[in-house]
Amino acid sequence: MSLIDGAEVTKHNSRKSCWIVLDSKVYDMTDFLGNHPGGAAVLMKQAGSDATTEFKKYHPLEYVNQLPPEAHLGAIDPNTFGNLRAPKDAETNDPASANEEERVPHVTMCVSCPDFEKAAKAVLPRKSYIYASTSANTGLSLKSNVDDWGRINFRPRVMRNVGNVDTRRAILGHSSPYPFYISPMGTMGALHAEAEPEMVRGAVRKGSHMVVSTASSRTPEQIMQSFEEEQKKLQDASSTQLFFQFYMPVDRNKAIKLIHMVKMLGYKGLWITVDTPVLGKRTADRYLQAEELLAVGMQEDSTAEWEAGGENAYAPAMGGRVVSGQLSPHTTWEDLKWIRKEWDGPIVLKGIQCAEDAKLAYQYGCEGILLSNHGGRQIHTAPSSLMTLLEIRTYCPEVLGKLEIFLDGGLRDGSDVLKALCLGATAVGVGRPYLYALAAYGTQGVERCTDVLAEELATGMHLLGITSLDQVRPNMVNATRLLNEMWRPESVAMKSRL
Repeated sequence: MSLIDGAEVTKHNSRKSCWIVLDSKVYDMTDFLGNHPGGAAVLMKQAGSDATTEFKKYHPLEYVNQLPPEAHLGAIDPNTFGNLRAPKDAETNDPASANEEERVPHVTMCVSCPDFEKAAKAVLPRKSYIYASTSANTGLSLKSNVDDWGRINFRPRVMRNVGNVDTRRAILGHSSPYPFYISPMGTMGALHAEAEPEMVRGAVRKGSHMVVSTASSRTPEQIMQSFEEEQKKLQDASSTQLFFQFYMPVDRNKAIKLIHMVKMLGYKGLWITVDTPVLGKRTADRYLQAEELLAVGMQEDSTAEWEAGGENAYAPAMGGRVVSGQLSPHTTWEDLKWIRKEWDGPIVLKGIQCAEDAKLAYQYGCEGILLSNHGGRQIHTAPSSLMTLLEIRTYCPEVLGKLEIFLDGGLRDGSDVLKALCLGATAVGVGRPYLYALAAYGTQGVERCTDVLAEELATGMHLLGITSLDQVRPNMVNATRLLNEMWRPESVAMKSRL
């Protein structure tokens, strides 16, 4: 096949004929415009140009292989790259033009988790900040996540010998210096050029565990390679372990292939996301998509169909949208049986939001559950993970101690980890604070975020009157305000369902 001249590529920059270059290869994206999970405007801004840099922010380059064969037009003549046009940039209010020293304070000025968000907002393009911060519908699920931590109070004991405290806690059998871990987050390349490898380096240096997203900007192999390389640099081995967050594809063969790959690579647990049969309405994303359509003259196109989900949906990408063949709406509890045959390690169900499903997870032999509403990005007015934990304590306390119980969503202070542990949690996932820290400071920010959370946790233990995490008890917190708002059906009916 003859090489394609860059001058020819640049002619195809319209809705009727949209070509882009990825990794020195030319692709006809015209028929894909209406199906692109990020919206047609994203492709139109790159039409007739080299989109490799922009593409790699959100996906591994291997994702392009999922396009139909007829979209692959051939290789570009390397001597004609200069004939390509520059990508359109519809970005507004992009702070990247400001002086970085004026925009971002020194990392030592970040003394609490909200400081990382302020720093990230100052440095990130508006589109990237929207990706990190968006939530479903009017944002009430995200608001509950954050607010409910403050609705539980400690009951400190005094005059205890608390000269030294031990914050260690095992997660799925792997010791950790802290009872918190880095939550899975997709497309980190949208916020930092080095993406997941930078996050992994920060985790390894501090010994914190990390759950890696299926929707990462780098492949599972690349992420594991970064992990192993950083481990080798340390004089003393880090306690860090990588777990894998798994989105269930529609195609079972693809699911099995991915499971086998992450097992071979050495990931220590499979965290199956179960709250995304379809995607929730990411409101800020919808506004952004509409703006991008207007910018490229495609305002008559609908944005809703790109996030409709279902059998033809796509796997997670920018803003929580997805790539081809993922997010099966047909997954049931029975699927855990064949998954167990393919995966012989621990399984955690991510996205449990009621007591009934917590009990089912135990009955189906899972090692753990993650109480989560997907960072407030899925169902409108979802329960916070704390509310779900209280419901489990009330209606099926028998699973406590039999399952490892994790929770995430809205945590912004290390001392709040103690509240969850007092109520029976094994550990707490931390997402957005780490993502913002990465965006503003890279690996240094990830390390700093861990230090902030660890210090707040240790201080909370001193002031609560305990010296190790095996001393936590439910009577060390007052959860009355949340308990009074908890759903309370007729007790007989509830018990019959459980």
